[in-house]
Amino acid sequence: MASTSSSFELFFHLLPLLPLLLLSTMKTTTMAAFEDFTSFVYVGCSQNRYTLGSPYQLNVDSLLTTLVNAATFSSYHDSTSAAASATAPAYGLFQCRADLPVPDCAACVRSALDRLSSLCPSSAGAGVQLKGCFLRYANDSFLGKPDTGLVYKKCGAATASAEVAGMRDAALSALAGGGGMGEYRVGAAGRVQALAQCVGDQDGKQCGDCVASAVEQVKDGCGAADAGDVYLGKCYVSYWSTGAYALASPGHYHGDHVSGRTIAIVLAITIAVVVGIIFLSVMRRSGK
Repeated sequence: MASTSSSFELFFHLLPLLPLLLLSTMKTTTMAAFEDFTSFVYVGCSQNRYTLGSPYQLNVDSLLTTLVNAATFSSYHDSTSAAASATAPAYGLFQCRADLPVPDCAACVRSALDRLSSLCPSSAGAGVQLKGCFLRYANDSFLGKPDTGLVYKKCGAATASAEVAGMRDAALSALAGGGGMGEYRVGAAGRVQALAQCVGDQDGKQCGDCVASAVEQVKDGCGAADAGDVYLGKCYVSYWSTGAYALASPGHYHGDHVSGRTIAIVLAITIAVVVGIIFLSVMRRSGK
């Protein structure tokens, strides 16, 4: 009886951990369902090119190595490289989606670097946006400077639904609430969800101004579309309505959606594992 009692004590000690186990498993399952974070969005390459073997190339190579290494422990990093030549510095940064786990962030930045190498060889400046991350370098100091110029726009299918348009406007309004909201913002209204993120070199006011501009541009540019993405120089805004993008479709990475059926399955598996541990513990102690 003492062994059985101890096992039941173990069970009640494990019960508080069930929500933590469930959330951990849910996160893993959910993130695995959206493996398109390296899907291509856009690239920009400067017309000017550097000379192979020049001090500037050495600075660029050093800079990109620093950024890729920093992505293994951070979701944002900016740097300046001038070791090879102080007169030819290279400036750069990377940024990942705030909800992207660090290992996926590192993988995304590596993929972005591969894209730059193949699409912008020897470019004096270049930037590539993947769904989960952004990587940019240049020979002029763009760090800390605001930029609300339109870089890329994508709109979904047109819809005549005034209801969806109203939900979209409400969701987008939640994003443009001022600089105090932080660099990563989410909004929702009915069937429409929205998100925005500023590049990490922007202060609160710069971020707020950029998001407000992006919200207006996605409204004007996408009209009555059921989904839209607008990327400006230092921020982006995205909105989508239920069904506008399939879960596995390229171009969107939404890591916070879990269906009720998925929760039920994960909960059942988690409870089964805990009960199995308790049963084995009881059998082992009874054998003794």
